[in-house]
Amino acid sequence: MVTVRTYIDDVDRLRKSGYRIVGRHSAVKICHWTKNVLRGGKHCYKSWYGVESHRCLQMTPSLQYCNMMCIFCWRFHTINRIAPYEGEWDYPEEIFDKLILEQRQLLSGFKGNPAVDKKLFKEALEPNNIAISLDGEPTLYPYLADLIKLAHNRGMTTFLVTNATMPEKLKKLIDEDAQPTNLYISLYGPDLETHIRTCRPLIRNSWVRLNESLRLMPSFDKSRKVIRLTLVKGYNMKDVEKYAELIKIARPDYVECKAYMHVGESQKRLPREAMPSMNDIVDFSRKLSTLINYKIVSNDVASRVSLLADESSLYYLLDSDRIARRNHPTLL
Repeated sequence: MVTVRTYIDDVDRLRKSGYRIVGRHSAVKICHWTKNVLRGGKHCYKSWYGVESHRCLQMTPSLQYCNMMCIFCWRFHTINRIAPYEGEWDYPEEIFDKLILEQRQLLSGFKGNPAVDKKLFKEALEPNNIAISLDGEPTLYPYLADLIKLAHNRGMTTFLVTNATMPEKLKKLIDEDAQPTNLYISLYGPDLETHIRTCRPLIRNSWVRLNESLRLMPSFDKSRKVIRLTLVKGYNMKDVEKYAELIKIARPDYVECKAYMHVGESQKRLPREAMPSMNDIVDFSRKLSTLINYKIVSNDVASRVSLLADESSLYYLLDSDRIARRNHPTLL
């Protein structure tokens, strides 16, 4: 049974890790790459899609509520992983401005830092992209479509990352004209056995539901569609041919082959040897690109990720191609 003391301890733990909780189930946290850009460093690899890291609001509307307990996850696996949210959900209008306010407060310490570009700092206070990816599974939030539409109405782009186990919620985004600017589906295994071993799902039929979402993905005609493979040596970095067959069903614009990173809470579950090298990622990507007939268009060594693009979707590297190339000179 969940006690008040346990819940308070979890909240305190999250706060000490840089989370700022908004309302009853949402949170914001400054991304490593946001800090990096403000200090004069490089942008996140998501600049491939025109995202300017210092203007990205990294948030979740479902803090710690997830239907999986992935072994490679860097987040805390607290009580909410096994105790579904039973309270009233906050409406987007109740949390949106508060999220931005908390982001500004978290950034306030950079104002007096002489190493921080004043222009970049001023821009950072006005985020123009909302990454719905910080923690938990966002499709569990019942007002996700409204949140995305609110962000778009505010002139912001949206970046939705999902484990794709809630296909009915994804279909709702299409039906309600709330397709995100970028739709990321995370694919963590090439078959049922690997999926269960790697993701440790807390719901039944998660593999069936994931496959339903992959079949639905081509219907997102207003989104940039990305399949992301988070690859863990000794677990799911295998059977390239099976991954290829699943990707052919989803027909994404892009595929990211990304190394699991031995950071955060994942260090308690996996050995460092489970983290692929950049050479491992490039080798895997080359094999996959041949099988799905996608072109490798960029590599990001810092994040250990390769970007594969469908030739017909190369133009989709944005109206903000200028931003992508300025922030990411490795773009081929």
